[in-house]
Amino acid sequence: MNGFPLNHIALGHMIGDIVSDLGGPRFIWQLGVLAALLAAAWLIARPIVRRLRTRHVDDTFALRFAWSSLERAMFPLFGWLLVLGARYALVGTMPISVFRLAAVPLFSLAMLYLAFYVLRRVLSANGELHGMLVLVERVLTTLMWIGMVLYVLGVLGDVIDYLDSIRFAVGGKQKVSLAAMLMGAVWILLTVLVAMWFGSWLDSRITRASALDANLKVVLSRVAKAALLLVSLLLSLSLVGIDLTVLSVFGGALGVGLGFGLQKIASNYVSGFIILLERSLKLGDQITVSSFTGIVTQIRTRYTVVRNGDGDTLVPNELMVAQAVQNHNERGTVRVAVRVQASYAAEPETVLALLVACAEGIPRVLTDPAPAAFLVLFADSGIEYELGVWINDPHNGKLGVQSDLNRAIYRRFKAAGIEIPFPQREVRVLGATEPSSAARSDLGASSAGPSVSA
Repeated sequence: MNGFPLNHIALGHMIGDIVSDLGGPRFIWQLGVLAALLAAAWLIARPIVRRLRTRHVDDTFALRFAWSSLERAMFPLFGWLLVLGARYALVGTMPISVFRLAAVPLFSLAMLYLAFYVLRRVLSANGELHGMLVLVERVLTTLMWIGMVLYVLGVLGDVIDYLDSIRFAVGGKQKVSLAAMLMGAVWILLTVLVAMWFGSWLDSRITRASALDANLKVVLSRVAKAALLLVSLLLSLSLVGIDLTVLSVFGGALGVGLGFGLQKIASNYVSGFIILLERSLKLGDQITVSSFTGIVTQIRTRYTVVRNGDGDTLVPNELMVAQAVQNHNERGTVRVAVRVQASYAAEPETVLALLVACAEGIPRVLTDPAPAAFLVLFADSGIEYELGVWINDPHNGKLGVQSDLNRAIYRRFKAAGIEIPFPQREVRVLGATEPSSAARSDLGASSAGPSVSA
């Protein structure tokens, strides 16, 4: 086939009927009835639009932007329904060429604005506009106008037949036409959008359920969204007649990739579901894992967000499962300890009492449990002590409290005359010969230093 098989007049039957009715009284009657139907559609849509606008006036800009698409869809939707009803009611009584032509843009605009509504709700589920939204809307608008023009001109069927004649081999056995591939892309887009929209709606319903645990809500939401996307993809491929067995090769390759190249990512995802299902951690828990201490703000399928005074830390879920995690949620407090050495000449009981006094007046340090000081060990340069205090806001960090304690210890030790020793080394030379009397006298004279005269 070298071109489109045009087996009809150039402008199509719909335009031909309009041209034949043009200028006659029947055409004027159709225009008058169409104007009355559009006015009725506007009167029906106006209170609905006003109610929608009032109901969502307090929403974010992104959500109000999505609802505006639904508001715009009301007029063409009711107009199309009224025109469709008049078309079938007046058939045989008067010509309906104007109704047939008017139904096409009304239906297209209604479907386009409804698609915009779903897109904006899906891509703005978190209350922020998505950057890809404008591009997708422009593509849909262009495709809608092209399809509408082809339909009105009567060549849409011929274009579809031409695209259906172009076939490609898939998997070596089955041949798929270009029209089927395009329709498959359209069905995938539609079913994925519907699945994402239904998943967002289901997520909001699960989030509002007070009878479910917070971790269980997250698990149900993630599993539902993943299942909906998978079902929508398989359903769309089945609707266009693509054999799903051709995907077995891709499934095997994906499995090999997960086994070798993506094993860390897969491990983090599995660990995330283990954490959520076992309920070992919950949102709001104060934890310490590895060198991170803070409050659990999010439990994602790949990582857990731990917030402290330094910001948010993304801890891989594999680390949460493989390493020891200290949960401070039961007691609600975290111990902060600093260590210091004191000279052997200082009385240990005096040092211990002085250390406890250093914790007084330090911000964020709790009085219950009370600060406590301990003699840890007898080190090389001095006796090592530890001062331990408790705080109830580890998400603000420990370093500030440790700095305040160290500064207080330095001031109080200096005021009390307690020396903080530093490492010292004494070198002895073994096996050296005893120096002679002359050498000793010379050594004594040199050690006395030079004399200074006025």
